Amino acid sequence: MALLVVTPILAHAVILAATGMRPPLITPPESSARQADDDPTRREIGASWARKRGKIHEVRLVGDPLSTGHAHGKLLYQQQVAIEGQLHQQFAQFVPWAPARWLVVDLARLQFRGLDRQLSLSHRVEIAAQAAAFSPDPFSSLMGTYQRFIFLESLYDIMLSFEHSPLIGCSSFVVTGPLTEQGHTLLGRNFDFEGPQVLDDEKAVFLMLEAGRIPYASVAWPGFVGTTTGLNLAGLGIVIHGARAGSARTDGEPVAQTVRDLLGSALNVDEALAQLAERAPMVPHMLLLADAGGAAVVVERIPGHPLHLRRRSGPSLALTNHLEGPLAGDPSNRAVITKTSTKIRRQRLDEILQNVQAPINVKRAVEILRDKQAVGGGSLPLGHRAAIDALIATHSVVMDTTARVLWVGEGPHATGRFLRFDLVELLARGYQPLGPPPVDASAVNRVPADDILTDGRYPSWVQSGSPHLEAR
Repeated sequence: MALLVVTPILAHAVILAATGMRPPLITPPESSARQADDDPTRREIGASWARKRGKIHEVRLVGDPLSTGHAHGKLLYQQQVAIEGQLHQQFAQFVPWAPARWLVVDLARLQFRGLDRQLSLSHRVEIAAQAAAFSPDPFSSLMGTYQRFIFLESLYDIMLSFEHSPLIGCSSFVVTGPLTEQGHTLLGRNFDFEGPQVLDDEKAVFLMLEAGRIPYASVAWPGFVGTTTGLNLAGLGIVIHGARAGSARTDGEPVAQTVRDLLGSALNVDEALAQLAERAPMVPHMLLLADAGGAAVVVERIPGHPLHLRRRSGPSLALTNHLEGPLAGDPSNRAVITKTSTKIRRQRLDEILQNVQAPINVKRAVEILRDKQAVGGGSLPLGHRAAIDALIATHSVVMDTTARVLWVGEGPHATGRFLRFDLVELLARGYQPLGPPPVDASAVNRVPADDILTDGRYPSWVQSGSPHLEAR
């Protein structure tokens, strides 16, 4: 009995000693946030600031990694505390027995003990500065701040490494040329991540102006510095989709960091592909890329395998969560097809795009993201997983890569009104905010809330327990 008690304690102590992560040596800035005089929602640190545009956090981070990490941690401290707290609560909900949670965390520490070394020095410096600014840290007893932030920044990859990942549910599409107004290229995306609701409630648009790099916008949540959905000032848009094939690796690069680097350095799809060919992924996934020139491609990235490209051949391109390249027959990919809604959602997307009446504008693109019908147009209950909009999106976005404009839904999920972010203006080096930001676009471009949010159907669905019927 003594061995049964002592052995796990000793093993835990050994794991703690063997898996610690040491942050790079930095001298954190001492500046703190100040309230803007012309906007009660805006707080500033140096050239960086955070404000509210409607229900969305709009955060502009400017400078070197030390400056952006410090500003991130200080400007969004309260939101980061709320989000991490909800993540821990959800973990406890799914793994209610404390010793089992300790075991899961120890195994993760052991498996991903070299995770920080997969990040560039600039990213580690930024995370170290963010961790230093996260004070007081209410979760320090669980794990050191820097190491915990490394895990949180790599959350997408860690979650995808689990067989039953809640990230296998995204739907995206590109339309361009004759299908759109003025031939613009539009990329629509539902980021379906069934994490805690706070990720949706506290969604953020990060306006990143890093020293010596292309400015870009990233749609995420406070505390997350990687990119799952982004558009840069050159008109390159990239979104990540979860996939399943091959094996995850602990020595690859987290994909959210890869995408962030691409947005900061690539002007178009071809430049991004050239960079991707030289980078090794950590987990299997797919990327959908589109640029201002109308190029669009799906990239299947599987550790240990060459890239597979599915380029746009007509005026549209759709993507859900199953592979179509050389690893389409992989047992894990076949399981995704048979056990999830990916094939049904893809059929519905293809059906809509093949029969859509041109020209498609932002309003129509949002309608596609909000589609709740079955293949063939039949009705489905709210929240049904066979729908493109299963009411599980953490964020819903439309990018106009031609005009460099980002439209982001306020939430919940894809139901709220979509707000316009003009990146040509907001990512200009000399941009200075003046007063509260506008939330309503012109009558021509306004994208109001989904009818289900205003006619009582959505509140009734939530009151009934937010049921999500399976697609099979």
